[in-house]
Amino acid sequence: MVNPVSFTVDFSHRPEVVAFFDEPTNTFSYVVRDPASNACAVVDSVMDIDYAAGRLNLAGADEIIDYIRQQALELQWIIETHVHADHLSAAPYIQEQLGGKIGIGANITVVQETFGKIFNAGTEFARDGSQFDRLFNDGDEYRIGNMVCHTIHTPGHTPACMVHVMGDAAFVGDTLFMPDGGTARADFPGGDARTLYQSIQRVLSLPDEVRLFMCHDYMPDGREVEFETTVGAQRKSNIHVHAGISEEQFVQMRETRDATLDMPRLILPSLQVNMRAGHLPPEDSNGVVYLKLPLNVL
Repeated sequence: MVNPVSFTVDFSHRPEVVAFFDEPTNTFSYVVRDPASNACAVVDSVMDIDYAAGRLNLAGADEIIDYIRQQALELQWIIETHVHADHLSAAPYIQEQLGGKIGIGANITVVQETFGKIFNAGTEFARDGSQFDRLFNDGDEYRIGNMVCHTIHTPGHTPACMVHVMGDAAFVGDTLFMPDGGTARADFPGGDARTLYQSIQRVLSLPDEVRLFMCHDYMPDGREVEFETTVGAQRKSNIHVHAGISEEQFVQMRETRDATLDMPRLILPSLQVNMRAGHLPPEDSNGVVYLKLPLNVL
């Protein structure tokens, strides 16, 4: 039985949503502005990495920072929909430049415990989520200016996945893709296809008119990049979970498909940075930061 959401969508607030696309990782970041003030949030920021050279690139984050400054906006929140496995977060860098609080789902502690072991992080790495300013639970409320925002815990892809509903707009992370892209994989540590199906049903229980904003788009069949759809469109035509697809059908499809997928190219650098809220691991004794490459663990 799917646990329904505990709030009513506020269609009187229609935030302005500006998307920023990071082509190397096919990731969308968003600036979400309260329609009644200059307050805003950033959702799922990106710090690029040239993995072969070991060099970080913050050009995409700088573009977001420049936009916020040019529009004279007040950044109040830097939201992570989950611990990303395909790109590094730029949250601390943006916070240093503009302020705001960094928030993520409370089950970040589960992810930290799992990957703290995988990366053999020492006692200096806290597994209590304290690297973040706010840990969200299912049904929590917070505000961007005058706009009330709600959280929906949507595990399945990762234990800490959250959908953030801001006015009439919902930011779904990796839980859903555009209707022709389907759904997220569920084979990472802590993932589960059955749980993912149930989480998606919670999202699809929202009114048809709710706008949904994707974290990724891989442009199936070579179409142009897209990032916005609606609950109604997902119910009608999502290739994996449209109306009429049963839980058993979804689980069989998802598990079969996931068994054919390679690990994301940046999963190892991404997770050891993102589990720290985007902060890099501590410097070594020579003043250099190193990222670990654990072998044969994923």
